[in-house]
Amino acid sequence: MSLQRNLIEQIAFFNCLSDSEKSYLAERSEIKVKGRYNYVYLADEPSNHLNILLKGTIKIGTHSSDGKEIIKSIIHPQAIFGEMCIMGQTKRADFAKSMSNGIEYFSVSKDVFMELMKSNSLLSQNFMTDIGCRLTRAETRLESLIFKDARSRIIDFLKDSLEKRGRQVGFEMMFKHSLTQQDIANLTGTSRQTVTSVLNELKKENLIYFTRKSILVRDMAKLA
Repeated sequence: MSLQRNLIEQIAFFNCLSDSEKSYLAERSEIKVKGRYNYVYLADEPSNHLNILLKGTIKIGTHSSDGKEIIKSIIHPQAIFGEMCIMGQTKRADFAKSMSNGIEYFSVSKDVFMELMKSNSLLSQNFMTDIGCRLTRAETRLESLIFKDARSRIIDFLKDSLEKRGRQVGFEMMFKHSLTQQDIANLTGTSRQTVTSVLNELKKENLIYFTRKSILVRDMAKLA
């Protein structure tokens, strides 16, 4: 079994494919590797491949007119990115950049993926469900930016991170990450100084404990 076919078997998104469809996909896809802080793609580059992250962490973002980085989402293994090519996008609107020491990702051309969608309705359904979930998260984040103060937005970030990637440590919850405090600020629409201040306040209140690579929440019910 080829490397691509073996990895396809491990990607939950492709569980709906038949053996012949998986073989077809394996023959027409690539496994790519990028080092830390390397771009997978930049804004305005051709948008012609859909990708699924296999290892590491990626941030999707853009730059404001004054050059400030704006992070739209953080991508973890098994998540799709670059999917807007399937929706008719011809040039990338955002950048995708590695955040961890090294990333691996599965890449397939939009033509091959769309051909599979035509013949497999479950794949199309999986794709549209994924897009719908992303839109819901984007709406929730926009509402948070509009209606909530900085402390609440940072706490929402902590809760969302725990929900997606947290693990139980005794009676507490912890998640590991590759984010700097500036990254968290860019995600929550705050400043680095505000992130530092809020995290230190929560630590002083004995609600969290954090290091450079992890955050431990002592009591989710009291985190507000």
